[in-house]
Amino acid sequence: MKATCLWSCFLCLSVFAGAALAYPTYTGPALRCRIANSCPSGHHTTLALKRFAELAAERSGNKITIALFPNNILGNDAAMLREVLRGNLEMASCTSSNLTSTIPSLMVFDLPYITDGNHQEALYASLDTGPLGAFFQKKFDEAGLRPIMYNEYGYRDFFSTRKPIRSPKDLVGLRIRTTCSPVEAEVAKALGMRPFPLAWWETHDALKRDVVDAEGNVLSILRDAGHADALRYGYLSRHNYAMHILSANSVWWNGLDPQAKRLLREAAKDALRHQRTILVPQSEPQARERLEALGVRIVEPTPEQLAELKRKTRPVWELFGDSVPQELIELVLETQK
Repeated sequence: MKATCLWSCFLCLSVFAGAALAYPTYTGPALRCRIANSCPSGHHTTLALKRFAELAAERSGNKITIALFPNNILGNDAAMLREVLRGNLEMASCTSSNLTSTIPSLMVFDLPYITDGNHQEALYASLDTGPLGAFFQKKFDEAGLRPIMYNEYGYRDFFSTRKPIRSPKDLVGLRIRTTCSPVEAEVAKALGMRPFPLAWWETHDALKRDVVDAEGNVLSILRDAGHADALRYGYLSRHNYAMHILSANSVWWNGLDPQAKRLLREAAKDALRHQRTILVPQSEPQARERLEALGVRIVEPTPEQLAELKRKTRPVWELFGDSVPQELIELVLETQK
């Protein structure tokens, strides 16, 4: 028993010693800042931001505190981003699709089937420390922003309120809510749907009032935002990928103490790893199970149907050459090999 206790104490001391070596005592100035986020409190994107805030506080001895404002408390993606650009808000987490209004090249991820979940690790590596990250760092800088975390959001699927979706032909005629990304609108048209751009906070009510009768989104956000009471049918098209990108006002970020910037970068990196490896793999299967338990009938496309979806939407790639350069497309495709 004594030997076991001594060994346990030794392990604890080793952990604390390792932590002390990895994260030296923070001696920089106190910092108070805010993050606005459109996702619900329990969604994995918000939980990743919460982890980021917790790590920053813990490693700074509570000298760095980050207040979180999820669930559109400070406005939708467009409003939050506007306040960050004006310098009235330090940071905001927005979908890559809604960020396209400020950084058009992010439309590359809206291009149908340019990525798939089998190559996520390569995509992450290129974004975090590779050529995709370098490309977007420049684009964010030009816009007056600093990317902090490329949070996972997920792959979008199609859902409807009344019409069963069992094949691509069942998508025809649906009036579908889209984000502000013009690529999403063109994808909808290519599949015979009628796009209706709407802010996220308006979508649930629009579904309930039959303003729209479909949406494309990820399983976890539909569960956490309570859309199951409006949706009845799902089709796992996984037609495009989205991130929830945390970005900061560049002037604010550049003015931070170097020690604070280093601590925040490390905290963001560790929170991002936690989200991608733990939160997301747990969330998506649970979300599907929950949606089906609430009565949403979810169908997976056959290989032939998936090929049809890709064939019908592939011409959309050619429509956005001015906003999405071929160089960028090649960088993304390089991660899919």
